[in-house]
Amino acid sequence: MKNYSKITPEGTKDFLFEECLSTRTVSHILGEVFSQRGFHEVLTPGVEFYDVFSNPAAQIPQENMFKLSDSKGRLMVVRPDSTLPIARMTATRLQNEVLPIRLYYNQRVYRNNRGLTGRSNEVMQTGIELLGISGKRADLEIITTAIEALTRCVPDFRIELGHAGFFKALLNKLPVSDNEREDIHSFIEAKNYSALNSFLDTLEQTKAVAAIRRLPRLFGGEEVLNEASELCDDNDALRPLEYLKEIYDCLTKFGLGERLMIDLGLAQRNDYYSDIVFSGYVEGSGEPVLIGGRYDKLLDIFDSPMPASGFGINVDALAKVMLSRGQIKMKPLPDVLVHGDDSFEVKSIKHYQALTQSGLICENSVFSTRDEAIAYAKKKGIARIDFVNEEVETVLLN
Repeated sequence: MKNYSKITPEGTKDFLFEECLSTRTVSHILGEVFSQRGFHEVLTPGVEFYDVFSNPAAQIPQENMFKLSDSKGRLMVVRPDSTLPIARMTATRLQNEVLPIRLYYNQRVYRNNRGLTGRSNEVMQTGIELLGISGKRADLEIITTAIEALTRCVPDFRIELGHAGFFKALLNKLPVSDNEREDIHSFIEAKNYSALNSFLDTLEQTKAVAAIRRLPRLFGGEEVLNEASELCDDNDALRPLEYLKEIYDCLTKFGLGERLMIDLGLAQRNDYYSDIVFSGYVEGSGEPVLIGGRYDKLLDIFDSPMPASGFGINVDALAKVMLSRGQIKMKPLPDVLVHGDDSFEVKSIKHYQALTQSGLICENSVFSTRDEAIAYAKKKGIARIDFVNEEVETVLLN
């Protein structure tokens, strides 16, 4: 049997030194943004019952979930999404809370991304959920929080806005099965326009088919909304466009300029979004670092109907970009290596503590001899050694 003890599973990796520091730094920055805006941190179990994610409204394909069973044989999954567990938590433990409920999280999610997509199966994700409130003010609260979060990390992000209601209104006019609807959704999400057009060619060429075919090109500024309106002939599709224009007009006042775009072909990976949807992009990352939107029907799954919205940020992707740009620096080398001679180990530790309290970065020697400590300090580039005996002897290394 082949031994896999020296490698990590596909879609996972070890994080070392700078990568750990960058991930922690980004999580800390974003956590501060969220808490300053009144959101409270929660943490959900890493393992949940499969039933939490199996409802058709959740739209997480079962083949994308890592499954296992508990001691009673019940089907479990490793957390593939944060929003659904938080919806479960809200419907049970937080059902008596004053609305709206403001929550944020910072935890890993696990997706079995097959087909060599290049996506990680294990992602550190942080985000917010605003539950129990709907309307323009609530949507602006979510989107402007996303903008502030990205602004604190990188200056050159782009926000793309879409509307799930517009997309679904067009889909509802197509004579297709549920499976075919899912295929269309997948084609657009993957930007596989060749497959999309091939499928649409098999349908009667109605106005709705023409609009779906045009979706990938409905990207840009306010003019996109005008073009989309000409492709529609009913209120189910026009109302989302009118609302999207309201939100777009409000957000342009933030001075985002060309960093704010309309993308009516925006199809989020999770199909539980019901209204406004948005994504955040950063140069240097091949996929969105932020995905969010409104999901007003999701809590119906847990018999606790209420409107809700939120977003999640791929911390690993954002940290990788910031690290590559030199925005995150490793802590400097220790200023001092403290070495206690035999019988002076405790005194050495006290000296080390006094130095660190004074603001120096120190490392306590774990070697048996002075020669070993000196050799180590030279290899590590530590310029000063304090030898602790009856007195403290400071040696500076060139």
